[in-house]
Amino acid sequence: MNENIENFLDSWPRIQEGILTTVYLTLGGAALAFALALLLGLAAGNRHMYVRAPARFVVEFFRGTSLLVQLFWLFYVLPLLGFQLEAMFCGILALGLNYGAYGAEVVRGSIAAVAKPQWEAALALNFSPWQRLHRVVFPQAWVQMIPPLTNLLIQLLKGSALASFVLLQDLTYQITQLRRTTGDTLFAFGVGLVIYFVIAYILTLFMNLLEVRAKGRLGSGPSMREVLRLKPERADQNVGVGR
Repeated sequence: MNENIENFLDSWPRIQEGILTTVYLTLGGAALAFALALLLGLAAGNRHMYVRAPARFVVEFFRGTSLLVQLFWLFYVLPLLGFQLEAMFCGILALGLNYGAYGAEVVRGSIAAVAKPQWEAALALNFSPWQRLHRVVFPQAWVQMIPPLTNLLIQLLKGSALASFVLLQDLTYQITQLRRTTGDTLFAFGVGLVIYFVIAYILTLFMNLLEVRAKGRLGSGPSMREVLRLKPERADQNVGVGR
């Protein structure tokens, strides 16, 4: 066991580099996925067929094909067609396209779930289509989007482990190297398990804060200030003046 610890400490600088690579892949893929999810989700819910049909095709194509195959196509097949992409760019692009397609369905479903009277009220106020979406519909849909988007973000983090197949020295790659060094599979992948859990937990906390903030802005939950307040508010401070 002591030998395993020593090998782990020796490998720690390389593991840190692997963690950074995994974080870059996750954040870059998540940013691209979110942008595509908004674009494709709004287009897939459009009433015009010429806008809706291409968006639906893209969503179904990337949802219906394997992330690993998409990654291999970008890194190994495109060079045969004359397009050479860097490994990191390939990883971010594959993750963004794949999880952006799943996210598009979250966006489309959340916007469609906003109550019809909300649309009618915005229309009665003579809001433009952009104002209706920006001021009335999207803030309510955003609250519903966050929990499923959180799940997709954690899935994306775990999916980033496939980047080791395109020669990226991410966390999974470094953990595999640690296993070869120690010869102890249980120890090496136990370390990997803990590190992935910590990263996922940090991402989940961040998304939970986003959800609290979104609900607070709608008045359907405590505000961010109330959640982060170190000293709880006393009940007797809320008693009316006319007591």
